[in-house]
Amino acid sequence: MSSPAERYAAARRRAAQASQFPALDEFALDLGFDLDDFQREACQALERGSGVLVCAPTGAGKTVVGEFAVHLALRGTPARPAAAEGAPETPTRRKCFYTTPIKALSNQKYHDLVDRYGAEQVGLLTGDNAINGDAPVVVMTTEVLRNMLYAGSATLEGLAYVVMDEVHYLADRFRGGVWEEVIIHLPASVTLVSLSATVSNAEEFADWLVTVRGETAVVVSEHRPVPLWQHMLVGKRMFDLFHDADAARKHDVHPELLRYTRDTVRRLELGEGRSAGPGAGRRGPRWRGPMRPDIVDRLDREGLLPAILFIFSRAGCAAAVQQCLAAGLRLTSPDERAEIRRVVESRVTAIPGEDLTVLGYWEWLDGLERGLAAHHAGMLPVFKEVVEELFVRGLVKAVFATETLALGINMPARCVVLERLVKFNGEAHVDLTPGEYTQLTGRAGRRGIDVEGHAVVVWSPETDPRHVAGLASTRTYPLRSSFRPSYNMAVNLVGTVGAEPARALLESSFAQFQADRSVVGLARQVQRNTETIEAYGVEAACHHGDFDEYFALRVAIADRERAIARQGQTQRKAAAVASLERLRVGDVIRVPSGRRAGLAVVLDPATGGFGEPRPLVLTQDRWAGRVSPGDFTTPAEVLARIRVPKHFNHRSPAARRDLAAEVSGTGLDRHGGRRGGRSRQAAGEDHRLSQLRTELRHHPCHACPDREEHARWAERRRRLEKDTEELRQRVSGRTGSLARTFDRIVALLTARGYLSADGGVTDAGRMLGRIWTEADLLVAECLRRGVWDGLSPAELAAAVSVVVFEARRDVDERASLPRGPVADAVDETLKLWGEIEADEANRGLTVTREPDLGFAWPIYRWARGEALAKVLASGHEIDGEMPAGDFVRWSRQVVDLLGQLADSGGASADLRSTARQAIAAVNRGVLAYHFSAT
Repeated sequence: MSSPAERYAAARRRAAQASQFPALDEFALDLGFDLDDFQREACQALERGSGVLVCAPTGAGKTVVGEFAVHLALRGTPARPAAAEGAPETPTRRKCFYTTPIKALSNQKYHDLVDRYGAEQVGLLTGDNAINGDAPVVVMTTEVLRNMLYAGSATLEGLAYVVMDEVHYLADRFRGGVWEEVIIHLPASVTLVSLSATVSNAEEFADWLVTVRGETAVVVSEHRPVPLWQHMLVGKRMFDLFHDADAARKHDVHPELLRYTRDTVRRLELGEGRSAGPGAGRRGPRWRGPMRPDIVDRLDREGLLPAILFIFSRAGCAAAVQQCLAAGLRLTSPDERAEIRRVVESRVTAIPGEDLTVLGYWEWLDGLERGLAAHHAGMLPVFKEVVEELFVRGLVKAVFATETLALGINMPARCVVLERLVKFNGEAHVDLTPGEYTQLTGRAGRRGIDVEGHAVVVWSPETDPRHVAGLASTRTYPLRSSFRPSYNMAVNLVGTVGAEPARALLESSFAQFQADRSVVGLARQVQRNTETIEAYGVEAACHHGDFDEYFALRVAIADRERAIARQGQTQRKAAAVASLERLRVGDVIRVPSGRRAGLAVVLDPATGGFGEPRPLVLTQDRWAGRVSPGDFTTPAEVLARIRVPKHFNHRSPAARRDLAAEVSGTGLDRHGGRRGGRSRQAAGEDHRLSQLRTELRHHPCHACPDREEHARWAERRRRLEKDTEELRQRVSGRTGSLARTFDRIVALLTARGYLSADGGVTDAGRMLGRIWTEADLLVAECLRRGVWDGLSPAELAAAVSVVVFEARRDVDERASLPRGPVADAVDETLKLWGEIEADEANRGLTVTREPDLGFAWPIYRWARGEALAKVLASGHEIDGEMPAGDFVRWSRQVVDLLGQLADSGGASADLRSTARQAIAAVNRGVLAYHFSAT
């Protein structure tokens, strides 16, 4: 306990701070809790007139700093100190824009600020909604602010503060560039408040902010207000990942956990872990981890609910809820069930009953009433919103979610469970990064409710506890810019500031800042390498003659030998392919190498398709599967023929046994006579190689007794020269890389008539500048060529969908289209895309994504008024019908583009009218509810 003197000194300090920072003192009185040190430091910097970058863990309370900027704006405090005496007085009412990366966050922050300051003081601007847009405080998505800046909106007048929540989104490869556009283009009079998750290069990001925004204070906090305990669940046993905080800092895994997992793996390898059920006859270890209902039940018994269980699969989330229902789990009381039903029924009244049935409403409600729910992007937005509301209120106790929840709204839990540490990123299954792990587990521990949070990783034989410890302890996840110029950005920049100043603006981006910083290090390395190369040259010098010339001959001989070897490999592979293509059913061959080496009989030659032949064979060891040319170092030779039954089932163990016995009965040697190694004669017969060897032997340096020592130094120099040249290319590639890309884009736009030869923006360019979509140039070309003229509202919705939709996974076959005008319009769109793609490729630009036809039928049927069940069933999906959440999300994007067409000066009056009719046709049923709710 502190002494009276210490308490008096602390009171004096607080009084001094209150006099120095009156706005902060006033703000803190209304909070109801004491500010943390990092919050106070950041707010004090703001009140001094400095911009601020705040980096702190999820749940630490970064948004308090953003809310203080709102308080300063409403209080009338100038954003920057007065320039000089006699300067015009600052208006007492200033504006603050609060930007967020997603609409759900904007909606939540809008409601939070309305509760605090009143509806008349706060507005909301998203792509769907405009509420009180002229208010002194406006919450918006970052894209809305970017569009305002380019359009020179009058709403920007009086803007003093901009809060960029989740500013680390600028690393997002699809949307991250928008954050940099806003930061660069904001007027100098605006104070920027940047709120970010903890990143390891906060100082670098702040250095860039200083260069483009002026004075910026950096406030970094790695302290979690609610301590987080890490655990691993191994079967039915729960272990602490670390013994104590000191062990966590050193990445030292709990010894008992390591011992237990090693013993478990050893038992599995010995076969003890195999189940005695239907799978007992399978080869190899078999691990059955804890069932999902058992995990939830255990968390309930240990008082660790509410919990979020991350499963990186939509289908897995839905299946988890069904498994818990089937197990009879019930986590709610009768009163809670009644309240859950009341909330749900009040939120879904606008959705037609037949649509609710299609959406699986009754099964979803059953799960909610038991305290269980899924949460993923495939769900209807209103269903997700209900889950979020019930979870925050403590009515839903366990949510099975994909990682999108970690990037969404404020939804903390007492415990977070990670089922796996691998996720599908849209292209491949990849390991979680330390940053992703921290983001996910950061949800655990509710400030003001929980004393501590808990993160549990479910162990499997592939999960090394030491790897988990590394994820949990690593703090090296840097912020990397994803900024790149686009067509829309180019015409807007040229139209706003001119071509040359636009290049300078691009050079001031964080992307170029990072590239230039890396160039400094690379240039230093090039200089060091150059000095070392000179030193190696001295060591390689030979008094017998020119050793550089002699060494060049040695390199030429080695290169020639490698070329001959590669040629031989190519010929051998071609011979193996040709031999496999000639095989017939019943041929007995010998697989020369690999795990399947030995005799085998051909069951299916598998010829006549694309790609390499991969015949289905049965080996004498009873293995059935396909072999490839890579399994054959020599051509496949038919050694004998046996009869294969007409309807042979290679999946039947008995059938495999009998046929394998026939293969062995041929009496052929399993391995055959091993052929000798590669003949060197072929290499020796090469005329050029013989000539080089002769020149080498006659060179004066060949007689030097120290030639091998000289050669070692020369080889080191050659390798270092190669590395240095690669470094030089990297330096030249990074220096001014964005400006070069911008120049190519400007050249393409000039050639296509969007910019004039003297650097001005044409009418077509002004139209392009108002198109906000990834395929902006393709949309502009479609408008200029009249591709969408004359379509009905439903046909227009289908035709424009191909430029916004992108399937979650690649589908081999092309999706079908409604016949007639839609198919014609899409064919014309694809033709235009082909022209643009060729133009981009010729100029070395990133290629515009190919139009995706997979959403044309669903949106066409919906716009024609067909039932939701039929619409979802018409989606071009690998896994069956289209999820309702995906349908709503893509429909919103189609409506957004239709809205741009309706307002476009480059569209005909008829097309603008049709676009408005199409919007009205789409906004019905679940879409109408969604738009009225946001």
